Amino acid sequence: MLDEKKVKESKKRVEQMLKSGEIVKEKDGKFVEFFLDNAKKSFDSARLLFAVSTENGLRKATGFQDFNGFLWTVNTSYYSMFYMARALLESSGIKIKTEHSVHLASFDALIYYFYATGKIQKHIIEEFQEAGAESYEVLGKEKAKSLVEDYFSEREKRSRFTYEMGEIALQNKAQTSLDRAKRFNEALRKMIEL
Repeated sequence: MLDEKKVKESKKRVEQMLKSGEIVKEKDGKFVEFFLDNAKKSFDSARLLFAVSTENGLRKATGFQDFNGFLWTVNTSYYSMFYMARALLESSGIKIKTEHSVHLASFDALIYYFYATGKIQKHIIEEFQEAGAESYEVLGKEKAKSLVEDYFSEREKRSRFTYEMGEIALQNKAQTSLDRAKRFNEALRKMIEL
């Protein structure tokens, strides 16, 4: 869950990384397409892993009768979100140059530059206005918070499943990861395309 304390912690870490040069702001982003491409490839991989894990016909056709890729569905879903966040940051000239956890730095930078400033919310409000939705501001805040919470949850889940669980993730966890990644990727891609 993303609360005000986590937002403050993220902002503090970004300010420290800005001072140390681990995050820098430049004019242009040279690697936007690279990150967009990796986000798409990661999401496609997640979808394929899930499909082969759940569809007997695909398992039979590929020769992997006992295949279970739910753990890797969770991982690749998360990575699609991570790469999409990096694409959004890169499109704004924000470079992550840390030797430490680039995942945490990217999450913190997303909070600092887009969530805490309301830029994600503003974009979502504009989307709702175009669609004729009511209660734009409330819905925009909720969707922005939901997107960032989805990214936070998937980062935590990927870490937990990869390093702590030692067992294959359940199918519903993998489906949740796919659904979150899809929403997150679609929303951030629209922001980049503006």
